[in-house]
Amino acid sequence: MTTTESSSTEPTSVRPTRPTTGFALRVIGRVDASERADVARRAIESVGAEIRRGSTGAVDGAVDWLVACSGESQQDSVRAALGSVAGFELVGISDATFDLHIGGKVAVASRGAIADADDLAMAYTPGVGRVSTRIAENPESVWQFTGRSNAVAVLSNGTAVLGLGDIGPEAAMPVMEGKAVLFKQFADVDAYPVCVTATTVDDVVSVGAAIAPTFGGINLEDIKAPECFDIEERLQAMLDIPVFHDDQHGTAIVVVAAMINAARVVGRSLSEMTVTIVGTGAAGVACAQLLHEVGVGDLIGVDSRGILHAGREGLHPSKQWFVDNGNRAGLTGGAREAIRGADVLIGLSGPGIIDAEWVSEMAPDAVVFALANPVPEIMPEAMPANVAVVATGRSDYPNQINNVLAFPGVFRGLLDVRATKATMGVKRAAAEALAAMVSDPTAERVIPGAFEPGVAAEVAHAVSARAVEEGLARLTP
Repeated sequence: MTTTESSSTEPTSVRPTRPTTGFALRVIGRVDASERADVARRAIESVGAEIRRGSTGAVDGAVDWLVACSGESQQDSVRAALGSVAGFELVGISDATFDLHIGGKVAVASRGAIADADDLAMAYTPGVGRVSTRIAENPESVWQFTGRSNAVAVLSNGTAVLGLGDIGPEAAMPVMEGKAVLFKQFADVDAYPVCVTATTVDDVVSVGAAIAPTFGGINLEDIKAPECFDIEERLQAMLDIPVFHDDQHGTAIVVVAAMINAARVVGRSLSEMTVTIVGTGAAGVACAQLLHEVGVGDLIGVDSRGILHAGREGLHPSKQWFVDNGNRAGLTGGAREAIRGADVLIGLSGPGIIDAEWVSEMAPDAVVFALANPVPEIMPEAMPANVAVVATGRSDYPNQINNVLAFPGVFRGLLDVRATKATMGVKRAAAEALAAMVSDPTAERVIPGAFEPGVAAEVAHAVSARAVEEGLARLTP
């Protein structure tokens, strides 16, 4: 589960209260007078929705609005509200998110035009045979004469998609297409959705190994734990291209970057901070390991059965890591006991599971990253007075922990030097570069925004430099 990306459905237990374009409506209509448009706007606002963008024709009265809603029930309220506005003709209303996905979000485009028979002879037969022969004689030339040097596979079996769980490879496609769009938008990387019917570790590894000759890197996505750990480890051992599970390491990079700056805000060093992580799946384990790498004082992991401690038997190696590398006081119990006295709480679990009273028992000037999405473990409005810094996975609050801050730049940097893998050192370099982009952090700004210029470039530069330093690069920029 990628806790830093929004789900397209609402949880059944707790629902978001703020409008979001994830539930936006496109409203097309016509008004017979300008004041009728104002009445329609007020009708929309009266049910708690917001017009995010759009236009109203001054001459013809044509209306085209994007209306953000908090969920499907508010969409229904908007429809009803507009239906009661006299002088407003509703021409069409549709779910803008579904509209955006019609026909898919990605396509393959040629890098050059095939204008005539001469171009065809060079791009395909007979000319292409000469290029294939060259690559057969010198396999390394594949990086020069094909798109492999800028290609990433977004590989998923659909077993842990967003907060939706095991919904299968077909249903995972919109998410993987979205990932491909972000790769291109933020780092000019050509990413390809590869959604496969492969549920076992052996099957996914076989698929990854089989497709590797086409790509310069593999981004594993939305594969359930603990299988995801074994898949990544085995594929990386087999292949000479980076294998990067974004649900783990993209989240970890952004969390650690934000933690570096949050520590500066509260005036403490990372080495003296105790961090409790509620949710020890893919993201929780990776966050813990990267926090350990940058020198956090202590780490306490909490899963659905409680604190991970030496008395717990039969733990998967990913959870045993918490026992071997943290919980120095030997705490037992549940989430409340793990949170009590901690300096930092990182939630990577589910909506509304953390009580404000538990958070009030944390240390003064506490840091809380509540990253379940779209509804955090505890809403920012519910934070008690002892909390100094809050981050969520949502775009409508400060300090959004969003994987898009990491993975485009990480892969850009790895591809630029034809790196063979992404080590812990590479991930740390990415986190530190991201943190350094905020020169003067405050409680409401410990991480750059996703659309701030230069984010991917800064991360890419740091990643390339570290890859060269560690001897992972086959190409020196």
